[in-house]
Amino acid sequence: MGLDYYKILGVDKGASDDDLKKAYRKLAMKWHPDKNPTNKKEAENKFKQISEAYEVLSDPQKRAVYDQYGEEGLKGQVPPPGAGGAGMPGGATFFSTGGGDGHTAFQFNPRNAEDIFAEFFGSSSPFGGMGGGMGGGGMGGMPGMRSGGIRFSPSMFGGEDAFGSAFGGGGDGHMHPGMFAGGGGAVKAAPIERKLPCSLEELYKGTTKKMKISREIADASGKTIPVEEILTIDVKPGWKKGTKITFPEKGNEKPNTIASDLVFIIDEKPHPVYTRDGNDLVATQKIPLADALTGHTVHLTTLDGRSLTVPISSVIHPGYEEVVRGEGMPLSKEPSKKGNLRVKFDIKFPARLTPDQKSGVKRLLGQ
Repeated sequence: MGLDYYKILGVDKGASDDDLKKAYRKLAMKWHPDKNPTNKKEAENKFKQISEAYEVLSDPQKRAVYDQYGEEGLKGQVPPPGAGGAGMPGGATFFSTGGGDGHTAFQFNPRNAEDIFAEFFGSSSPFGGMGGGMGGGGMGGMPGMRSGGIRFSPSMFGGEDAFGSAFGGGGDGHMHPGMFAGGGGAVKAAPIERKLPCSLEELYKGTTKKMKISREIADASGKTIPVEEILTIDVKPGWKKGTKITFPEKGNEKPNTIASDLVFIIDEKPHPVYTRDGNDLVATQKIPLADALTGHTVHLTTLDGRSLTVPISSVIHPGYEEVVRGEGMPLSKEPSKKGNLRVKFDIKFPARLTPDQKSGVKRLLGQ
């Protein structure tokens, strides 16, 4: 049985060009012989298979032959009976009649794996300083590579520029590459983090935010081209400040560099009525001393727009809290359950009392 190119790259049969590029980039960097000095023979074999699989599946004609006849038909073995003259897209032919056995097979000879690698990454090896592998000594990174920020459009958030004009990496506006565990060339850009401000209403009900980004991606030759994408962020009810939403490898793509992850971090906008304490909501009401002593009714509008009335007949003393169960924030893992609403009070005491008022208060309080 021939090689299963889809299995080698870890993709399904409907894989797109982008899927193939991502799979090849990841596996080629992992199994390049320069990266595996202790098991070079195994690495060379896997590296050749990965390169061969990518070469076939990224070429529409070769892929069509492979899908119909497998590796054997692709490499010139006699096709199954009745296969003579099978058509290819664009008028090419898999096999034609003729020859001693009645068939002349489509012939595929795999290219040198290092050539494919060099064409894809823009150099013969991204592992500068790590001795030669299948193709000789490693080369350092390409000169003149542009770092380039990823631009975000604030218009998707109703005109509020919550993210600034550009995303820089590592806090200084540049992407800082990480290192392979085994040492050597820089390959992974540091994650890019930015706050995503949300109102309490959005975190209570949930919402969808969309962000238009401009970034650069690398084609098969390593050349970068600008593209625009829309990222969709589904904010779930009950999410808290500090919740992270990660878009893997959505930073700029460059030769010798795995694109950085984009990480959005939920931040809470101040609310005029409520503050949040875990899953609870806290509202502070200013009331006169007379209401504190004789009773008070709290009127609030909830975060989902309902009118809430809370009558209090007890004496409201400093530090008193009225707890309304189930009127707090949704629990993110169980949105049907909610925290509590805690109503606190700021009691307004009179600045001064007349002698008659003082006497009246003492008489009322029985002192």
